[in-house]
Amino acid sequence: MQTPDTSNSSRHGIRHAILALLALLVLGVAALMWWWDTEPALFDPVAVTQAQLQELKRPVSTGATTTATLIASVRTLLDKRGGYLSNDKLPPGVLMDNIPNWEFGSLTASRDLVRALRNDFSRSQTQSTEDKDLAEADPLLNSPNDRWLLPSSESQYRKAISRLDGYLQRLGDADDSNAHFYARADNLADYLQLASARLGSLSQRLSASVGQIRIGEVASADEPAAAGTVAASGGGRLVKTPWTKIDDNFYEARGYTWTLLEQLKAFRQDFGPILRSKHADVSLDQVIRELEEAQRPLHSPMVLNGSPFGFFANHSLVMANYVSRANAALIDLRELLRRG
Repeated sequence: MQTPDTSNSSRHGIRHAILALLALLVLGVAALMWWWDTEPALFDPVAVTQAQLQELKRPVSTGATTTATLIASVRTLLDKRGGYLSNDKLPPGVLMDNIPNWEFGSLTASRDLVRALRNDFSRSQTQSTEDKDLAEADPLLNSPNDRWLLPSSESQYRKAISRLDGYLQRLGDADDSNAHFYARADNLADYLQLASARLGSLSQRLSASVGQIRIGEVASADEPAAAGTVAASGGGRLVKTPWTKIDDNFYEARGYTWTLLEQLKAFRQDFGPILRSKHADVSLDQVIRELEEAQRPLHSPMVLNGSPFGFFANHSLVMANYVSRANAALIDLRELLRRG
């Protein structure tokens, strides 16, 4: 008579143990998600450059701050809390989307800069030979951002860092025929034009969180990512981002502006003489200030999407405001640089 009771007690004990393990696993995954869901802090490009050049035993030369800042940005992408999450296929990384979108925004800015280094900053003219390390770093950094099979995204990006380290080390050599960085106004203006286009696109996508009525036909290339369009009363089309993509656009903008802010601080160091000669240093400081405001901490557990004049905040519209103001200041800066 006691055998069935013992068997039932044993089964209940196993069931309770399994449930307890599952509960601990869920709590552990949730705790890791909370711990990893944090944007990295900003760093000082000048201090990072000095530390890296001391390690390489090289003097500070023109272009070193920009290159070291690019290296530090990519390293932060890979070595921040939780590591690189965009290609994770297991919990908790696969369950997260805020930081992976931040990573994509940051990676976009780094890809833009390494392409500019390869094609513009390191070459005196279009007929000059491109730098060997930058020619390797560019395609490596443009590898797919979500690849987990070998070669993984992280391994490709670390190879790109190694190539950028090589360029930085040769940049401080006494050999004038080795590596170069041409801090010219036209080079900087060309890059800022690309950055301005990025900011303009991000601003439109953020503003579409509450819907935008656009007059005339809305081309697919002009629609924010994953946005839907419907006919609006009075003509035009209503372009609105689905609620599931609101936080994706927000964190992508945070990642891009974080990295662009670091790059502009580096440009202030490397392009200082040309900026002062064209009285453009104040304009650059204004862009930096607006981007710093865009990086203020988010004191909310989620990205709120209230109506424009409603009771609740709309974080996307606030972010769009800072991005638009930074873009306006960036356009003024480009105009100053292009003047003779």
